[in-house]
Amino acid sequence: MLDWTDRHCRHFHRQLTRQTRLYTEMVTTGALRFGDQARHLDYGAEEHPLALQLGGSEPEELAHATRLARQWGYDEVNLNCGCPSERVQRGAFGACLMAEALLVADCVRAMREAAEPSQAGQAALPVTVKHRIGIDKEESYAFVRDFVGTVAEAGCEVFIVHARNAWLKGLSPKENREVPPLRYELVYQLKREFPQLTIVLNGGVKTNEEIAAHLAHVDGVMVGREAYHNPWLMADWDTRFWGEAADPASDRDAVEQAMVRYMAERHAAAATPWAHIARHMLGLHNGLSGARRWRQAWSDHRLKGEPPESVYRHAHRGAPAAA
Repeated sequence: MLDWTDRHCRHFHRQLTRQTRLYTEMVTTGALRFGDQARHLDYGAEEHPLALQLGGSEPEELAHATRLARQWGYDEVNLNCGCPSERVQRGAFGACLMAEALLVADCVRAMREAAEPSQAGQAALPVTVKHRIGIDKEESYAFVRDFVGTVAEAGCEVFIVHARNAWLKGLSPKENREVPPLRYELVYQLKREFPQLTIVLNGGVKTNEEIAAHLAHVDGVMVGREAYHNPWLMADWDTRFWGEAADPASDRDAVEQAMVRYMAERHAAAATPWAHIARHMLGLHNGLSGARRWRQAWSDHRLKGEPPESVYRHAHRGAPAAA
């Protein structure tokens, strides 16, 4: 999610789940060709398993970006064919690519070739595609079925399917998160028709009970905004969905203290202001008494000159009730 899932956000989420696959913000091929590669690609070792999500529509540029993903040690490279924003459309990528399945197939072929290992014995970097169930008023199952079938023939084996049409005109991306309605049954139908593929459902998932219900029909579930705004949702994913013996987070305060240490480390290493990091954890105490005052402390511009340990003390003068 653009401007949301940066490396600081991902470090925070790793305090809550070690096993769940994390995705970067969408990075354009142009930014990797002409911009600051390190700024876009650098991450912490604790973030694995980690996927690099790309925006682009030119096979050679996507191949170049895939080679960089392999060099930087990512666990997956994902082509975004689902973002409906006009800014993305002007770059001729995102959801508008669903109307050009053959081009997407060419992109996937080029990416898969670039994903091949440089040394014998190494595994190829997986290439995956994220997309919608349709665009604009095209609501037939045949449209998304044919898109998946065409791209699968190019070698893509994993499809992350947002169960809502992308409206390219007439709705803002924010509005498109609520309209038109979600149609999960189309994602389920894709899994039935393509049992050999890995089908991951995305869109509107808000509870662990919903995740479990969807997993009865598909191979995986991607959670975006709910995980960001209500991060404690992730606190038992490792034991609940991955069968781990224990979850990494013992309580919310332990997670917050870990982030305070991280803020101090990043300031010492790169002069990163703590506010750039703290913004990602403002939902940590959602639903608890005192959460509003806690958020206000971590959002208070008057405290930006103080060290994070001091802000932590300010925040806990009216501490949220224990989780």
